Amino acid sequence: MTTPDILCIGSVLWDIIGRSPAAMRQGSDVPGRITRLPGGVAMNIAMTLARFGLSPAVLTAIGRDAEGEELVAACERLGISTAHAYRSDDLPTDRYLAIEGANGLIAAIADAHSLEAAGPRILAPLADGRLGSESAPWAGAVALDGNLTETLLSAIAASPLFGAADLRVAPASPGKAERLRPLLSHPRATHYLNLEEANLLTRAGATCAAEAAEALLARGAARVLVTDGGRAAACGRQGAGIVTAAPPQVLVARVTGAGDTFMAAHLVAERRGDDRAAALAAALAAAAAYVSGDIAS
Repeated sequence: MTTPDILCIGSVLWDIIGRSPAAMRQGSDVPGRITRLPGGVAMNIAMTLARFGLSPAVLTAIGRDAEGEELVAACERLGISTAHAYRSDDLPTDRYLAIEGANGLIAAIADAHSLEAAGPRILAPLADGRLGSESAPWAGAVALDGNLTETLLSAIAASPLFGAADLRVAPASPGKAERLRPLLSHPRATHYLNLEEANLLTRAGATCAAEAAEALLARGAARVLVTDGGRAAACGRQGAGIVTAAPPQVLVARVTGAGDTFMAAHLVAERRGDDRAAALAAALAAAAAYVSGDIAS
């Protein structure tokens, strides 16, 4: 079995997205398009990594129902390994439902209950020798998403299984950002957050990405990247200060998955040797291309 380039740990599910070109509000009933695509934070990151030529593997929970079999087949077609995924006979495949209008994300519901119920079972390959063990932990990159329970994220923060990993951490949504607090001061973690998520973690009330990055570093984060929609993003590192860059201005056609694309593109840029400023610019360009619709889902 080929060793993956990176492990993507977290949600792999079906995204059901309704999009309309009209601006929407509560109670709107408008024409549009409804799509069903492979999604979830870990999956979105893995798909972007695969587009860049890497070989990602997902550690997640996928049911053995019809939707799960279809999802596994889709992963394999996309170049994403599910060989180490936890497959359950009892837990259904997770789903995510979102409504997007011309004015952005209107509402979303993430049904990741099977991932939460599987808990530490999804991490078994890191402990039983398939991908690592306590005496020989996985030493590659790990993309970790906030759809895991706070209990499991706290265990990961203290676990020797992640002691040698290049840990890249992303919340699944602002509603789950505070789950990541146990990982905030992890010495090997890079945190990818939007401004709202950063403020939830720090309670600093920052008004821009650079301020939020400073607040995160002040609370012990080793390295952070903070985005703020169409405004300047920031990359901060302990002892090295803050680098900022403005994203390209594009017409926004979709928003779900943009942050995951940003994170994956930044990781790829660093793997090829880009410095902080170049890696930030490359990630912003990739996210802009995604939200404009220039990159296929």
